[in-house]
Amino acid sequence: MILVTGGAGYIGSHAVLELLLAGHEVLVLDNLCNSSPAALQRVEQLAGRAPHFVRGDVRNRALLKALFAAYPVSAVLHFAGLKAVGESVREPLRYYETNVSGSIALCQAMAEAGIFKLVFSSSATVYGESPVMPITEERPTGVPTNPYGQSKLMAENVLKGLADSDPRWSIGLLRYFNPIGAHESGLIGEDPNGTPNNLLPYMLQVAVGRRAQLNIYGNDYPTPDGTGVRDYIHVVDLAQGHLKALERLEQVAGVSVWNLGTGRGYSVRQMLSAFEEVIGRPLPHVYKPRRPGDIAQCWSDPSKAREELGWEAQRGLPTMLRDAWRWQSRNPRGYAQDKATVAGATQTALAS
Repeated sequence: MILVTGGAGYIGSHAVLELLLAGHEVLVLDNLCNSSPAALQRVEQLAGRAPHFVRGDVRNRALLKALFAAYPVSAVLHFAGLKAVGESVREPLRYYETNVSGSIALCQAMAEAGIFKLVFSSSATVYGESPVMPITEERPTGVPTNPYGQSKLMAENVLKGLADSDPRWSIGLLRYFNPIGAHESGLIGEDPNGTPNNLLPYMLQVAVGRRAQLNIYGNDYPTPDGTGVRDYIHVVDLAQGHLKALERLEQVAGVSVWNLGTGRGYSVRQMLSAFEEVIGRPLPHVYKPRRPGDIAQCWSDPSKAREELGWEAQRGLPTMLRDAWRWQSRNPRGYAQDKATVAGATQTALAS
């Protein structure tokens, strides 16, 4: 059985679906602070069977101990964490507590239970503002420009120290670039609480009328058109990369690092133009000053994942945007319109 922390969230729910489709038994731990139980109900629709579900926080050591005692977990995919760059600048301690302390609590509970395989949801932000593009795994980690990135780098360093101290550990650090898109069914996708922090969810909410206009932060970056450049990856490609990493950890010990991206960067203006083509109309937008913590450009060299995991992104930008629009247009208020709880999923009350 695979434990997926944060498994009701955007990336987590897509990973849970891929695990179920591949024949795994799955246990989800999620406190639902930025996710919905409806996502797991829809995963069950797509997979034809449900994951087990425990509502709880990854920082709760008593709960983790009870969970590992109750379920035959053999490996963990760790998604649980906070992820908004702007919010992390305003609330740094909350990010360090959740993303770093939560990872420590999880690893302590895993070790006590004799579980030593972990795939960690990291981020390209750990490279900081790299002077070289594309970014390979050999690039030194930098000084991330925001507490979110700093918390991911701190957690990576904790995991590296852990693996150095105990050869039983096999840990994969997956450095994501910019996940977008949704499952092609339109049933599961990204549903952020409050104002979206990332470009595409914001564009989608403007397109369905939930917001008046798109704010583009910064048009004076040292990039070809002045707007920020990012490497966007389809969330299903990303989820499938986790399964490949899990397979690889069966063969290698210690810490392995893989970039998950497409190897191509798109500017905000390019994204806007491509999205307008998908929806067939212009999107109202205005330019605003740069946000604190944002960098000018960032894209990956994903060749190591291709060589070692046999993985590479299959879906191009038009597919990412079409799938995202299908999700949002069919679910204009996200999961809020779905009042269902986790019908069908096995919810277990454990000690807290």
